[in-house]
Amino acid sequence: MQAMNSLPSPPNSESDGRWKPAIATVSLGAAHLHPLTAKIDAAAKNGQQGLELFHDDLAQLAKTLSCQSLGAVPDRSDREYEIDAAHAIRDLCVQRGLQVLALQPFRHYEGLIDPAHHAERIDEFKHWVQLAKILGDNLFILIPSSFLDASEITGDRDRLAADLAEAADLACPVRVAYEALAWGTHINTWEDSWDLVRRANRPNLGICLDTFNIAARLWADPTSPTGRQPAGADRELQESMDRLVREVDPDRVMIVQLADGELVDPKVPFLQAPGMPKLLAWSRNARLFPCEEERGGYLPIRHVADACLNRLGYSGWVSMEVFSRTLGVDNPQVADEHAARASRSWRRMLESLDGKPAKDPLTS
Repeated sequence: MQAMNSLPSPPNSESDGRWKPAIATVSLGAAHLHPLTAKIDAAAKNGQQGLELFHDDLAQLAKTLSCQSLGAVPDRSDREYEIDAAHAIRDLCVQRGLQVLALQPFRHYEGLIDPAHHAERIDEFKHWVQLAKILGDNLFILIPSSFLDASEITGDRDRLAADLAEAADLACPVRVAYEALAWGTHINTWEDSWDLVRRANRPNLGICLDTFNIAARLWADPTSPTGRQPAGADRELQESMDRLVREVDPDRVMIVQLADGELVDPKVPFLQAPGMPKLLAWSRNARLFPCEEERGGYLPIRHVADACLNRLGYSGWVSMEVFSRTLGVDNPQVADEHAARASRSWRRMLESLDGKPAKDPLTS
């Protein structure tokens, strides 16, 4: 394996010398119900310094701008309105002292077997790069691992790495982060995603570490009454976190995302969605902010976060990324309520990580 080129160092935290708090716009309400302006205001008011911008929110603002134009400029494309929306979002964030740090998720990209489908995704990715250059000066595009059917995507590691390298080359100097989703078809652990990033070996390509996805894959089982895998999962999680600390270059971690999971009844309707992986259904409906045990949070998130942040020696953005059925409530207070929860959660997490090793994974 050739030595990897070095990435630019992530921004240092002004809050405690190590980390900057951020939040994903998806964690502040559903795009079709809650305006992005309200989300930006809520984030700024509750002490967040950065935003992971979900494309759904940008697209919704673009749709609003299109409707407001009332055909004044005929034949404008959706992409042109998205460019307008990107400029507006950057201005809004600058006015409120927020930095757009990521545009995501660029789904179902790597490993596509159909060349025509791959070409379509590349064309869309070029548009995303244009948006990223407008939105911020130190932005990255996040690519989550694909969960398409195995008949549509290859598991060949060399091919997957080549696709990531292609995206990084197209994006440069914009950075690209790759994240393993717990329900990914072929790539579903941080070890898998780190392997591909090392194989691709591009200076602007790094990894995203997500506490929910790590714990969900190695430790959780929402279909079990206990919500967890057998006791051996404690050891497997510990060993995985030890590997992470030994093997991952912290300068190649572009962001650490924090979220817990809610202990739910295995018979809850959203887990019964036909054709949807159980972990995906659980993730979309029942994530929580870290340290929200009073709401049913139970994953060993403190242990995973301690490895990703303290033990690894990472400094940079730490983002709350929570998907939940509570975000789809048609109530104008949703953004403020979730931003306030994120702020409380961040303070609790900082107390947990303040120079004290986290406890071993849950064994009780």
